[in-house]
Parts: sequence; C-alpha cells; structure tokens
Amino acid sequence: MKTLKKSIAIILSIFCLLGAVLFAAAAADGEAGFTPVLRFIASSDTHVTGEGDVRTQRIAKMLDKAYAVAEEDPAYSALDAVLVVGDLTEDGYPEQFDAFQAAFDRGLRDGTQLLAVVAKNHDGYNQSRKDIRATCEAITGNGADFHVVVNGYHFIGVSASGDKLEHYDLGQLSWLNKQIAAAVKEDPSKPVFVMHHEPTMETTYGSGLYDGWGVPYFSAIQSKYPQVVEIAGHSHYPLNDPRSVWQGAFTSINTGAIKNSEFTIGVWRAYHPSDYYDVATCWIIEADAQGNLRLRGLDINEGKFLCDYYMKNPADKQNRDFTPAKRKAQAKAPAFADGAALTVEPAEGSCLVKAPAAQSLDGMPVILYRITAKNECGVPVAKSWTLPPYYRAIDKDEITLELKALAEGTYTISVVAENAYEQQSAPLETTVTVAGKKGIDHLLDVIRQWFVDLKEYFIHLFW
Repeated sequence: MKTLKKSIAIILSIFCLLGAVLFAAAAADGEAGFTPVLRFIASSDTHVTGEGDVRTQRIAKMLDKAYAVAEEDPAYSALDAVLVVGDLTEDGYPEQFDAFQAAFDRGLRDGTQLLAVVAKNHDGYNQSRKDIRATCEAITGNGADFHVVVNGYHFIGVSASGDKLEHYDLGQLSWLNKQIAAAVKEDPSKPVFVMHHEPTMETTYGSGLYDGWGVPYFSAIQSKYPQVVEIAGHSHYPLNDPRSVWQGAFTSINTGAIKNSEFTIGVWRAYHPSDYYDVATCWIIEADAQGNLRLRGLDINEGKFLCDYYMKNPADKQNRDFTPAKRKAQAKAPAFADGAALTVEPAEGSCLVKAPAAQSLDGMPVILYRITAKNECGVPVAKSWTLPPYYRAIDKDEITLELKALAEGTYTISVVAENAYEQQSAPLETTVTVAGKKGIDHLLDVIRQWFVDLKEYFIHLFW
C-alpha cells in the first residue's frame, strides 16, 4: 500500500513538474515572440519650477533614454508618445508651464506626440482651473480632456475640472464613459489607455484610503471595461514595488514620479528617506499587435531599468496575472546568504547594526529591514526599521540600522528582511552589551524618544 501511494505521489509530482515546465515555456514563448507596434513613455509629476531646473534636466534624460531604447530595437524603432499625467508644474505659474513646454520642445523628435493632462493641486495653485486647462491645450494641441488614437490604440485623458469646486465634474465623467465605450466598440480586443492624475482608490500602491492619494471618481466607470488600462501618478510611490501594477475589473499602473519618491511603511504614511529627492522614474510601455504589453520601469537618473514585466493582453478579463492575490502567491520571502552575519557598533544608550543585503528569491525587490533588541529575558524592548534603496537602480551590499534609547545591558539583536507582502527572511542574530542609563534616567530617555516618534507620526499622517 505504501509503495502504491509512493508511486502515485511520484507520478503526480512528475505531472506537476511537467505542467510547470510547459507553463514556463509558454510564457517564455509569449515574451520571446513579442514585437512592438506601439511604444510610449508613461510619466507624471514633473513639478517643473523653471527653465533649466533639475526636473527639466530629468525630462531630457528620460527622452534621451527612451529614444535610445527605440533605436536599439531592430523590430520597431519608434517612440510614439509621451504621457505626462498631471502636476506638470510645481506651483502652476505661467512661466513654469513655459519651462515645461520648452523642455519638450527641445527633446521631442518628429513622430512623438505629447499627451498631457493637468492636475487639481500643483498645476492649479496659482491660476484658475480654466486657465491651466487652456494652457495644457496650447502645449499639447489636444483638449485638456482628449481622445486620440495612436497606431490603433486609444488614449483617453482627463484633466482637472474647470470649476474649482469640482474635482472632476459630472459632464467629464459622462464624457469619459462614452469615450471608453466608443473605443471598446471599435475594437474590444485591445487595451484602452485612460490617463488622469490621481489613481483609482484601493488599486495600486499609494492609492489606499490610508495612503491618501487615491480618488473614487473613476471606479464605477472603469470597472465596466476590462479593456481599461489606467495610468496615474500623484502618489510618487515607487513604480517597481510589485503593488504598483494592479489588476482587477480593470488594470491600473502607477507611474512613479519625476520629482521624488514617497512610501507608506506600516503606520508611517508619506515617509521620505534621505535620498527621496534623488529619485526620478517613469515607464517605457510597449504593445504588440495582439494587445500584449511590456512594461519597463526606468530609473531616469541612472538610465537603468528597475523592473521589466510582460502583461498578457489585459483586454481579456481572463488575463489577470497582476491581481494582488496572484502576486502575493508568487512571492517568496527573501533570504540572507549562507554565512551572513551582523556587525554591531555599540554606543551609550544605542547601537548601530550593519547587515549584508538580503537576496530576493522571486525577482521582486526586498523593500524593508526590521531590527529588534531583546533583553536577557527574551522580551523585545526596542524595534526599528530601515528602507533599502530598492526604488533606485543602485546596488547596496550593506544595510545600516540603528536602535536608540537602550538601557545599560546585554541584548540579542535580530534583523529580518521583508518583501512587499510582509514575508520575512529567517533572522540574523547576534548579542551586544550596551553602556547606558538605568532606572528613571533611562525611562525619561524612552519617553523623550516616544514623543519624538509621535511628533513624526502626526507630521506624516497629515502631510
């Protein structure tokens, strides 16, 4: 009986392995046979402050890299469009719009369309909404709300309402519904690209209710059409986080931002690491004749790709490889290399810990490192975390973490690496003896640190 069960188990294992191999081969064939008929940049949040500023320099780098990618492709060498989905300027001044236009006038080549929308917030700070809409139309040659077709693919853009009391008015939403319906009627087998500044709430990373960057206006409309591929910015959240491409009733893609980057880490919303102003990202997106997409997330400053996704034609609602549930199921906890060890530098009342960078086992980035100190009784007495620079195309072999407000004593220090789905590595551990305060003096330090952390929490909560 045991032999029979063992034989059945072996046969089932072989079938499972064969199925996995065939699935992988089919996926590889799909990607290998991908030949673009459309290529465009999807970007947002340029936040231009004036002629020659760092943001206009990043626009130039973005365009140069995209044209280089196009020229290197023997099958298709065009860059058909550049999407900029809102917050074109920092303050909405006319001279900032002039600088934005000048940057694209210098960098765009014949055959590349500029498709842009303007946002309620930064673009509308110092001009009326009607003025910024008219300015957008003058820059692009399209309406502030537009519907254009590029190489057989529909692009629909929606800018902020002309009425300062309305984010997007009912007329715009009705218009959007009709435009999507018309595009789908013309060819239901292809994706329809819909661009607006803010993402639909509870879709991509940064659009959650707590994150605060999503809006509810488009969900009911877009959910009727599986063909919709929403392209939105606003959050500045990193585009190579696996949660930044979302699929459900429709598809949503977070553009990242050209200005900087932002994060939510647990209860800490609007968290900004020290290098967040050095971050500039966008997508280079391609489509083939069958509606399949290739999405490459670009670190503009480094000129290197952060991620590369193949998406089966999203117009078919059966093609939903990027649902949160599927992405989480595919994810694997990161791991430290064999023999990896912590280095600890104790100081009075604190310790600095250095850990080797963990390895991703699933192609998704390691996004967080957590550190815990346990006292001699095994009770956790201090915790902290740090964000590795996964949002930039730079390698970092070592991660630095710090624990503060430690009393005098001996501690077990534990560090784990974490992915976007809170799956954690096995810990690295070591012991350290810290000199510091005791009793009431230590308690006062803990209270002071607690108030510092509480202040930072509320600052970021209402950012």
